Order: sequence, then structure tokens, then C-alpha cells
Amino acid sequence: MNKIGYQETIVVKFGGSVLEDERSMGQAARLIKEAHARRVGVVVVVSAMKGVTDNLLSLSKGVNPNMDASLLDELLSSGEKASARLVAAALATQGLQPVVIDPDTPSWPVITDDRHQDANPLMDITREKALQVLSPALERGEIPVVCGFLGRTRTGKITTLGRGGSDTTAVVLGNCLGASEVVLIKDVEGVYTSDPDRVKNPLFIESLNGEEAEMLAAGGAKFLQLKALRYQPPGLKIRVTSLGRLDAGTVIEGDVPDVQVEVTRLGVSMITIVGIDPERLDTMTTIAEAIHEAQASILALSFESTAAIFYVSGGAGVLDGVHDVLIGGKLGKAVSSFDGLAMVSVKGKALETQPGVIQRITQPLARSGMNLYGIVTIQSSIRVFVSADQSQRASKLIREAMMVADS
Repeated sequence: MNKIGYQETIVVKFGGSVLEDERSMGQAARLIKEAHARRVGVVVVVSAMKGVTDNLLSLSKGVNPNMDASLLDELLSSGEKASARLVAAALATQGLQPVVIDPDTPSWPVITDDRHQDANPLMDITREKALQVLSPALERGEIPVVCGFLGRTRTGKITTLGRGGSDTTAVVLGNCLGASEVVLIKDVEGVYTSDPDRVKNPLFIESLNGEEAEMLAAGGAKFLQLKALRYQPPGLKIRVTSLGRLDAGTVIEGDVPDVQVEVTRLGVSMITIVGIDPERLDTMTTIAEAIHEAQASILALSFESTAAIFYVSGGAGVLDGVHDVLIGGKLGKAVSSFDGLAMVSVKGKALETQPGVIQRITQPLARSGMNLYGIVTIQSSIRVFVSADQSQRASKLIREAMMVADS
């Protein structure tokens, strides 16, 4: 418990889409006052006001399409700096004690690498600085108002974290401070079953686990920056909500592991079908139904121009069932089954952003003379199919290779 008696600390991030005018800023300030009155320590993270970053980018391209990346980051930082001061002014009108923290202040906590426009926080030094600066401010009863989206290198250069980077700022600070929750205030009430602007009658989702959130964000959903999930530790909830209430919206719990390698399925069969048209939905549906009727589960699927490979587990009669519908329905030429396989699953935060990750997985298997029967990648999840009697050895080799790469 903090010296001032806070029961918990939360980080509340206000997106640019909700910081439109004095009315919305006043509403934001009242939300923070309500939390503060409940003896909750609050760190506020702000984006630039709606449209400001886009206008600055447009102006920069008109002035000089090849502006230096470092100079462009400095220019873009002005949007968040202005927002921080306006939100601080709104908080002051509510009788609160805001303190603006931006990259120009000595107390700035978010230290990054020097990758301009898509910088990554350096967590050890960022945690140290956050605890040195933000924790004492909270203990004094102050409301730190931190510029989102921005970072500073060890040499003092301003960086930006990529579009939507204020989400990452909020989660990073929540991680560093041991916060109970990070609340992302958006212009929607939470996460929906699909984009409300693109589908009819989307439904509200109350909760997502980390893996589900990562898959949706990687697939184009705009409810948070994908990078933010890399920094979500166990126990930290991320809540996506609107200006209406801090305790509403969609909750994301259950972090994605840094790296997890394990044998997740034995008794896997590789069903290879040739002479089909994979683009015909009725063909693929019929085959999938035959697999299901054989009480088998589809683990992965890959296509060629006139062939498809289903990796399935269970179902002793799956080959016979697929053969019946394939030949009986004149859907293809032939089907074969290679049995006795296992699936090794590799999961981890942002695996898809790591260059050469597939090589790191496959090379040790090749050096050990292991045959690889398939590899399927879906963002930060990779499934490797090997002989079942070699699965534990394969898992160990992959785990060792990933640990070496992370060290």
C-alpha cells in the first residue's frame, strides 16, 4: 500500500479518438477524479488529440517526403506534449494535482532502442526509472500525466513506438509499476465480434485471453496495438472501454508466454488428398465433416494447387471416412495417411516479428537427422509435426535453440 493509502494502482490511457475537445477532456478528468476518490492511484497516459498526428504526418510529407526519421519523431512528439498539458489542466479544475511527464523532462521513464517510428522499450531501465519517478509521485497524491506513443533513447533522442503506441506506453508502465489494471479508453465500449464499421449487428465481447487478443489484433482488429501485448505480465488486466465507465468494457487476461515449447498432441495423422480443388468450399466442407464423423480433430491444414494436407488427431477410421466421401463424391483422385506423428507447439510473444525464427526451429532438427512432416505458422504460434518417437527430443532441441536466441 502506498504512503497515501492507495489500495491499488491503475494506468488509464486516453486515446486520441476520445480527446476531441474541452468537453471530452472534462469528462476524462471526472473519470480520474472518481477513481482518485476511491483511493486508487492513477497514472494517466495520453495520445495526441484526434487528427493531430495525421495532420503532422501530412505536413511533413508535403514539406519533405524524405524527412530524417529522428527529426520526424521530434515533430510528432508535439501532439502528445500538447495533449498532456491540456489534460493536466482539466485535472486541475477537478481539484487534483497533475504533473506532466514528457520526454523533455528529467523524470521521463520510457527508455527505448533507437528504432525511430517503431521503437521498443528497454524494460530494465524503464522499470527502474518508472519506480524512481512515478511511484513517489503517486505516494504524494499526484496524478502523473505521461505522453503516450513516445520514448527516449539512452542518448536523449526522442522516438515513437509506432501507430497506436500509446497502448504500449500504458501497458509498459502498468508492468513496471505492478499495476492491477491498464484501462484503454477508446471511442467504442469495448471489443466486438467484428468491426462495427464493417459488419452488421456485431456483438459485444466481455473477455478475451491474451492469445485471442493477440490473434485478433494481428489480424487487423484495431482495439489495441499488437505490440502492447508483449509487455503484459501475468496478473495485469487490460480493459478496453469508453469514456462512460472505468469498470466496464472488455477485459483481456492471461498473458502470452515469452517462449513456450511443448508436445501438445500425440497420435497425429497426416492426411494427404490429391486431385482436388481446394478453392471449392463444398469439397473442403465435405472432407472436414468426414474427419469429424470419424471422431478426429483437425489440428492444422495446408493447401497446394491441387492438394490439401490435414493434420488430425484421433479417429481410427478417419482415412476410410475421407476416402469414402472423396471417391464416392468424385471430389478427388486419392488420399493417403501417414500415422504416428506428434505436434510440437511453439508459442511466444511477437514470434512473428523475430527474423529467422523458423530457421532457429528447423535447423537443430535437421542437424539431428529428424524428418519434418509439416510446419504451420499463425502469428506467434508455430506448430511442428514430427515422428512421435522423436517428439520429446525435438521439443528439447527447439526449446534450447529458442533460449539461446533470447539470451
